[in-house]
Amino acid sequence: MHDAAYTFVADAVRFHGLLRRPGLTVEIGGRNVNGTVRPLFPRPYISIDSRPGPGVDIVADGATWAPSSPAVRVVCCEVLEHTPAAASICRQAYQMLEIAGVFIVTAASPARAPHSALDGGPVRQGEFYRGVDMGRLKVWLAPFQWTAIVEDPAVGDIYGLAWK
Repeated sequence: MHDAAYTFVADAVRFHGLLRRPGLTVEIGGRNVNGTVRPLFPRPYISIDSRPGPGVDIVADGATWAPSSPAVRVVCCEVLEHTPAAASICRQAYQMLEIAGVFIVTAASPARAPHSALDGGPVRQGEFYRGVDMGRLKVWLAPFQWTAIVEDPAVGDIYGLAWK
C-alpha cells in the first residue's frame, strides 16, 4: 500500500470516531505487499486474501467469504483494480457488515499506471487490471445508506467510505 492510501485510511479513523469502536474488522485483500492498515484498528481483526502471504489470516475469496458474526468494519485497500469480481466484493462487504457498519475502500483510479497485485511491479501476462473510476465505484456502493467518495488525481487514487 502506498503512502497516500494509508494516509486516507489513517485520517478516516482519526476523524470518524465510529471507525474506532470495538468490534470485528475484516480486511479483504490483506496480504502485505508494501504496507498494512492493520495497526489502525482494534482487535479482533481478520485479514483474508486469495493468496497466502504476510498478514493473511485466512486464504479465501473476498467475493464469497463471510465471518461467523457481523463486522463493524470491512477494509479493502488497493484490491478492486486487480479483480473482475470487484462488484461482488463490494456486495459481500455490505453483507458482512452489521447495521451502521462501515466499508473503507482505497483503489487505483484510471489515472494511476497499471501495476501488479503480486508485487506492485508491471502487470504480468494474464493478470487482470482496471482502474476504478468514480461512476463505477458509485454503482458498486449503491446498496449502502450513505457514501463519500473522493478522488486524488495527483496520485491516481479513489477512496470511499460507505455506511450500511
